[in-house]
Amino acid sequence: MLAGFAAIWVVTLVGYLIGRFELLGPSGPTVLARLVFFVAAPALLLTTLARSSPGEVFTPALAAFVLSTVLTAGAYLAITLLAHRGRDRPDTGTLTVGTLAASYVNAGNLGIPVAAYVLGDVSFIAPVLLFQTMLAAPLGLAVLDVTTGGRRPSPRALAVLPLRSPLTLASAVGITVAATGWRPPDEVLRPFDLVASAAVPLALLALGMSLPGSRPFQAGPDGRSRYTAVVLKAVGQPLLAYLIGRHALGLDGPALLAAVVTAALPTAQNIFVFASRYDRAVTLARDTIVLTTLAAAATLVLIAAWLG
Repeated sequence: MLAGFAAIWVVTLVGYLIGRFELLGPSGPTVLARLVFFVAAPALLLTTLARSSPGEVFTPALAAFVLSTVLTAGAYLAITLLAHRGRDRPDTGTLTVGTLAASYVNAGNLGIPVAAYVLGDVSFIAPVLLFQTMLAAPLGLAVLDVTTGGRRPSPRALAVLPLRSPLTLASAVGITVAATGWRPPDEVLRPFDLVASAAVPLALLALGMSLPGSRPFQAGPDGRSRYTAVVLKAVGQPLLAYLIGRHALGLDGPALLAAVVTAALPTAQNIFVFASRYDRAVTLARDTIVLTTLAAAATLVLIAAWLG
C-alpha cells in the first residue's frame, strides 16, 4: 500500500513540474483534465464494473462513506453558523460552497488512482461517484441556483443533471451489464481496456498540473471558513467513517479501509467549478482544494499504514 501511494505522489509531482514549467502550454491542464473526465476514466469504470457484480459495488463501506459525508456537511454548517451568531453571517450560497468543500471528495482525479493502486479495486470508487453526481451535486447546485439566481430549478433540469457526467453514465452502464450477468467477451472490451489504461497516470498528471500558482495560506475574509472546511475534510470525515464503519456497521479489513480511505480523499475540483459558476466563495473553494490535497498526501498514507 505504501509503495502504491509512493507511485501516486511521484506521478503527481511530475504533473506539478509539468504545470510549473508549462511544458504543455497554458491550456495543458484543462485539456488533460477533460481527456480524463470524458474519455479515459469512463472507460476504466465501464470495464471494471462490467466485470464485477452488484454485490461487489454496493457494500456497507458505501453506507459508512455516505453517513460520514452527511454528518461532516452538517458539522460545517453548525460550526459556521455558531461562529457568526447572526453577525456577518455568510449568505446561503457561500454556506453551500463551504459545505461542499468540507464533504465532497475528489473521487475522479485522485479517487480512481487510489482505488486502483491502494485498495486494489476500482469498483470501490464507483458508488461514491454515483452518490456524489446523482445526489450531492444536484442538491448543492439546486440550492445555489435558487439562492443566487432567484429562481427555482425545474424538476426536469435536476433530473438530467447527473446525465451530463460521463463518469456517471459509464458507471451506470457498467453496473447494468454486471446486473444482467452477461460478461462481454475480451475482444469487445479490449479497446476500452486500452483507453482505460491511461486513466490513472493521466488523472494524476492532471491533478499535479492544477496545483502551481496557488496561494492557499494568504489571509482573507474566508480564513476561518477555509480552515474549518480543511480540518473537517482531512480529519473529521475519515474519523467519522471509521467510527461508523467499525462500531456501527461492524466493518473490518478491506471494507473498513475502503470506507475510511474514500472519506479521506481531498475536496473535489468540481467545487471550484460550482463556486465560479455562481460567483460564491471562489477563493474558499480553491484554497480548500489545494490544502486538503496537500494534507491527503499524509493522511491517506497514515490511514493505509494503520488499517492496511
